[in-house]
Amino acid sequence: MYKKILLSIDLNDETSWTASLETALVMCRTFDASLHLIHVLAGVPDAVAQLYLPDDSTERLVKEFTEMMDAFIDENIPKEYETSVHLSRGSIYAGILETAKKVEADLIIIGAHRPTMGDFLLGPNAARVVRHAECSVLVVRG
Repeated sequence: MYKKILLSIDLNDETSWTASLETALVMCRTFDASLHLIHVLAGVPDAVAQLYLPDDSTERLVKEFTEMMDAFIDENIPKEYETSVHLSRGSIYAGILETAKKVEADLIIIGAHRPTMGDFLLGPNAARVVRHAECSVLVVRG
């Protein structure tokens, strides 16, 4: 049923992946699926980065987060799981959707926090992923 599962994690917020990682591992084991991890580097637009940050800042940031993702896998995912790491920059929900399409994910697993009033007015990233994904999406409450 599922062969490629994409799990969205925020390395800066453990609560974003604690419950969803457990769910992803169960789904991978159940369906003998590969696990793709996505972390989106949300933040500084390219134009601002070019003006105010050192030339190699993007490369250093990507290298740092790649190392953090590798450490995350070593600490949290047993060796028998086939895993791939993906980094994206920009909008969180767009990065998740683009990566899901690129890896041809069958399932996206995303953690969600309890909604606040602002979420009802603007819509959280999880809701946007659910609305626009081309594959199934499992939202895990933490």
